[in-house]
Amino acid sequence: MSETELVVRQDAGAVTFAVRVQPRAKRDRIVGVHDGALKIALTAPPVEGAANEALVKLVAEALGVGRRDVTILHGDSSRQKSLRVAGTTADAVRALVPKSP
Repeated sequence: MSETELVVRQDAGAVTFAVRVQPRAKRDRIVGVHDGALKIALTAPPVEGAANEALVKLVAEALGVGRRDVTILHGDSSRQKSLRVAGTTADAVRALVPKSP
């Protein structure tokens, strides 16, 4: 596995993958891959669940699923998180990674 390879597991109609959150960014966006995790920049601060809510919203919109389909499995209070997303595929998650110029 390379540093630029996103690790996504698919099972029973859902996918799980790691994310690395960068709070207080200039804008909400998917940055790329860092150590096998999807790196996501969020404008929200990491207080009172604001960054987690922004993360769920961004991932749900990017994958075309409802917010209820996105679950934070691990890392509620950490920059490193594990997400489970129902109703999508591993290929759809990999397609979120911006292409390098």
